[in-house]
Amino acid sequence: MATISAMTTRPMPVHAGIGLRAPHVRRILSEHPGIAWFETHSENLFAAGGPFHDAMEHIRADYPLSLHGVGLSLGSADGLDTTHLRRLRQLVDAYQPELVSEHLCWGAIRGWHSNDLLPLPFTEETLRLVVTRIGEVQDALGRQILVENVSTYLRFDDADYTEWDFVGEAVKRSGCGLLCDVNNIYVNSVNHGFDPHAYLRALPAASVQEIHLAGFTRKEGLPVPLLIDSHSRRVSQDVWNLYAEAIERFGPTPTLIEWDLDIPALEVLLEEAAHAEEVLNAGRALAA
Repeated sequence: MATISAMTTRPMPVHAGIGLRAPHVRRILSEHPGIAWFETHSENLFAAGGPFHDAMEHIRADYPLSLHGVGLSLGSADGLDTTHLRRLRQLVDAYQPELVSEHLCWGAIRGWHSNDLLPLPFTEETLRLVVTRIGEVQDALGRQILVENVSTYLRFDDADYTEWDFVGEAVKRSGCGLLCDVNNIYVNSVNHGFDPHAYLRALPAASVQEIHLAGFTRKEGLPVPLLIDSHSRRVSQDVWNLYAEAIERFGPTPTLIEWDLDIPALEVLLEEAAHAEEVLNAGRALAA
């Protein structure tokens, strides 16, 4: 694995990056394309050594990096998995990423692990639990993390908060940053019938340090609308419109194009990143 002395931490550029996926690694190493930054899932690097670590050492030397976790299960009634947290700390120490993030959800309990990121009940009890968990992670890593709002397909009846107020309170009380997934906001607004613009307006703008964009799948032939956060296609126009509003509210923010299924040629991701860059440039012009 890489060592701290081999890496240089730099501010995350306020530009559009892409998720680092295996089909593109060889071209990135050989062609060194003009991509502003990369994000990769932390858990993909938990195993010591191997080809992906070898590639990552070269990529990290040339590009800013964000590590994005999917397995900490911040909202589980169980305590944090100490082995998982130790491996994450080792990874962060080794690669010194500009940003480290995790999802505001749960996905494991009593040794059982879900294949999906599961929703939280938006209650005061849950809020206190996740704030404690976030604090434990930040203490263990010795740095601030970002938490991401997740896509969901059901909600708990008991709730003391709206989703957006719950997310905002978790960020404020824990002192973490916010990874605002604009696609997830739009997906949830359709699935649960709320105003995505009200969601954006309620978030603590100063805490937003990264934005995610992805494509969703619309399920047809159902009695109610249902969008699946599939990360399997281009960003929809509705999400682009919401993203432009987010940039107007939060200011230009490092933005990631996510694509995890049916991964296309690298050129397609670069086109999506270029579109995001156009929106960022419009936000810069508006702020000038």
